[in-house]
Amino acid sequence: MKNKLSFQEKYEVILQKNAQYEGIFYTAVKTTGIFCRPTCTARKPKIENVVFYDSTDEAIQNGYRPCKVCKPLEIADETPPYIQKILTDLSNNPFQKIKDYDLKQRGIEPSKIRRWFKKHHGLTFHSYQRMLRINTAYAKISEGESVTNTAFDLGFESLSGFNSSYRNILGQPASKVQKSIIHITRLTTPLGPMFACATKKGLCLLEFTNRKMLETEFKDLAKRLNAVILPGTNKYLTQTQKELTEYFERKRKQFSVSLDTPGTEFQIEAWKMLQTIPYGTTRSYQEQAIKINRPKAIRAVASANGANRISIIIPCHRVIGKDGSLTGYGGGLERKKWLLQFEQKN
Repeated sequence: MKNKLSFQEKYEVILQKNAQYEGIFYTAVKTTGIFCRPTCTARKPKIENVVFYDSTDEAIQNGYRPCKVCKPLEIADETPPYIQKILTDLSNNPFQKIKDYDLKQRGIEPSKIRRWFKKHHGLTFHSYQRMLRINTAYAKISEGESVTNTAFDLGFESLSGFNSSYRNILGQPASKVQKSIIHITRLTTPLGPMFACATKKGLCLLEFTNRKMLETEFKDLAKRLNAVILPGTNKYLTQTQKELTEYFERKRKQFSVSLDTPGTEFQIEAWKMLQTIPYGTTRSYQEQAIKINRPKAIRAVASANGANRISIIIPCHRVIGKDGSLTGYGGGLERKKWLLQFEQKN
């Protein structure tokens, strides 16, 4: 694998606080004796005082201690326990309304939780709750329950208010439900946070949250499945979180979660072939083309790899250039390199 960041490139990454390199390397500061994540918000050290390490273990073995600001020994952007408790409560009972008063009763400052949801979900905490209620209602109506019963179950005082909420979010009144639901949730990993989406059939998206084409993928997925993407969870998302955690803990080499991968006939064929690449090994794009009996379709294979929406589980990171170079990975080449080295060491 030929791609490797230079010292200068790593220093530029920490100046930019580039989250794409989360978990890839760590910055140790000679003058303070601490080590940090690339995204640490503390004042940046002078270049002559910096040493870079590939792991936290390496930094500790060389006498450095973890930064108290960015906490490099913890998973990046991990959901705080108090928010995880609220998410669990809402998942168990999406009809409840947790107001600012209720948050204060729990010892939580409303502005703090508001900022967290805005940063990680792009909407306020109260908007998130509203989306969950609409999500639950959508599912109920899709399964045949009456609009009237559903509206009052959710605490709406009138059908007009209920339909107005639907129209604002889904572009159609509740009485004309036609689309299916794609549940979306946010997962944390050593390489940074990821979004996971699943239908009633299985996992349909798993991407790092800073992937450039993410918004386009959401729109394409919703169009292909005639669905709306709403916050929530289901058994496939729960299973994905469990299996992904086991993967990063070196306890899992194969995934068993069901997948729902709409695409062209060629793309689906290419994605299935990706799943046959053994853990800890690689194939070239040319070898992939030969495997699907399309030896001249090397560019088409590369394009299908780029269109893969399910990172890690459909392991497009295991496909490299014929000369051994790393090419094309939506999550970033440094993440691709990290994943390959992680699997090869294991």
